[in-house]
Amino acid sequence: MPPLALIAGPTASGKSDLAVRLALALAKRGQRGVVINADSAQVYADLAVLSARPTADEMQGIDHRLFGTWDGADSCSAADWAVAATREIAAVHAGEAVPIVVGGTGLYIRTLLEGIAPIPEIDPAIRAEVRELPLHRAYAALSREDPARAKELHPTDTTRIARALEVVRSTGQTLSAWQAEKQGAIGDAVTLHPVILLPERQWLYDRCDLRFARMLESGAIAEVEALVARNLVPDLPVMRAIGVRDIAAYLRGECSLEEARDQGAQATRNYVKRQQTWLRHQPPAEWRRLEVQSFNEEDIFASLLQV
Repeated sequence: MPPLALIAGPTASGKSDLAVRLALALAKRGQRGVVINADSAQVYADLAVLSARPTADEMQGIDHRLFGTWDGADSCSAADWAVAATREIAAVHAGEAVPIVVGGTGLYIRTLLEGIAPIPEIDPAIRAEVRELPLHRAYAALSREDPARAKELHPTDTTRIARALEVVRSTGQTLSAWQAEKQGAIGDAVTLHPVILLPERQWLYDRCDLRFARMLESGAIAEVEALVARNLVPDLPVMRAIGVRDIAAYLRGECSLEEARDQGAQATRNYVKRQQTWLRHQPPAEWRRLEVQSFNEEDIFASLLQV
């Protein structure tokens, strides 16, 4: 089966750099590596600075795809991204090159490898009705309408309880039934070479603080100003990206630049914590996890590079 390199990790863990180094190592062996983005912020054209999208210099001449591909007015769901990524991976394989998927959006990665349940759009009226229920009533309803799913969830898991309840009420099938019909998985069609970067948390936090401060100095404010001027719907993913709301508040005079910086940095640290938790526990146990700050691509991808 054709190879697929996967580099996952939280924000500021060195994923993009390692992806380029792997592609350069492949080039030394007469092969070609193509980097494919799996970061839910870097897909948007509007967020070059705030998403820390690799610059031309950082790409070092390596082909990068699905970076800045979506306009901010268009939401890129995990399913949307997986369709595009599957298409790009097939094209890379057709060109006898090695795709290198890199990113920290767990849902993107899982959808690509495991597929996605073909759940129809939820009836807006049902969604509104479910979301208005008090938590204890929603859990009680789920226990009646989808008891198997209710037993799997903690009674305080608001988001998952609501999701399971709205699915069964809107579609007439349980979430588990839909998930059993997953479509689009490529995990069984490739030889996967995965690595998860999990450097020490405080080291990551320090890097995130420095990165956000530098973003403010390198065009993030103008980037958000241009985004706000588009008058996009506030709940679009691009408008909810880390740093956008904080800088927008500064532009409206609701906080100082220092406050916006501190709030954006804190939001980034919170996101890193969630990413680390997911990456430690959700991917298969056999995926290699690296808890160091420096990486040797020759060692990490020895089985891929010897091909």
